Amino acid sequence: MTDLRIRNAAPDEAEAVLGFWKKAAEGTSITDDADGVTRLIARDPEALILAERDGVLVGSVIAGYDGWRCSLYRLAVLPSHRRRGISAALLAAAEKRFAAVGGRRGDAMVLEANERAQRAWESAGYLREDHWRRWVKPFA
Repeated sequence: MTDLRIRNAAPDEAEAVLGFWKKAAEGTSITDDADGVTRLIARDPEALILAERDGVLVGSVIAGYDGWRCSLYRLAVLPSHRRRGISAALLAAAEKRFAAVGGRRGDAMVLEANERAQRAWESAGYLREDHWRRWVKPFA
């Protein structure tokens, strides 16, 4: 897959990333707006990793590291480009980033109803931990 380019998102790409997620990602979050994406990139310029093919955004993953945990979000690939190794390339880039900062384990947020995503994470070597549940409280 030599024509696949893996790179970090730029601050001026927030709208493009949001448009991509509408086509390729499952579910939404209260942070799915230009301000949220721009703040992510400003706080951690290496967190939002993108995949491009022929200048077209075809994949994304957020590889967030807070000094304690390695968290993975928004692994998404355009439906027309799935099953071509793009998610594997994105995860390899995320895992390389985590290893460079001393991360010891990656945690992925995966929607319970998204069986396709669960299969993709499992095939990438990630294991489901049923003894944890996510607790949330919106601040806005």
